[in-house]
Amino acid sequence: MPELESLLGRLIERQLPFVIVGGYAAMAHGVTLVTQDIDVCIEFTPDKLFQLRDTVADLHPVHRMTPQRLPLIIDNSNVGALKNLYLDTDWGPLDCLSEVKGIGKYDAVLEFAQNVTLPAGRCAILNIDGLIRAKEAMNRTHDQLTILQLRAIQRRQQDR
Repeated sequence: MPELESLLGRLIERQLPFVIVGGYAAMAHGVTLVTQDIDVCIEFTPDKLFQLRDTVADLHPVHRMTPQRLPLIIDNSNVGALKNLYLDTDWGPLDCLSEVKGIGKYDAVLEFAQNVTLPAGRCAILNIDGLIRAKEAMNRTHDQLTILQLRAIQRRQQDR
């Protein structure tokens, strides 16, 4: 996962406001399941989306959910229509979400965020309660496994 750490480090270094919301956040809390991407929630305003575009531009981002793997283009003609971006970059997959199922948009996600220091730097991640809420709302098989581990971690923390 060195490339994912580099990608995360880039987001931190360029001071893009975000909250890590997916498997990478769960791993930061101690979940043993491995993730292959970074999921972040950002505010989908024009200035933040232009900042995102500039932050990853040299990493050759493409839309991975399109068969043609179209390059990322964020400009005045489309910035208002964007909701989620599922990108492949030279350093790995990056999913940028305008909202998290079970929680809401960026401002609501911030209420469940905590600041942590990761190998890539200091940033905000979804806390355990927020991750459980989001994973329950998604209700996929691997989310159920993550929830089991998050609840066990939560119990251990409460017993201390």
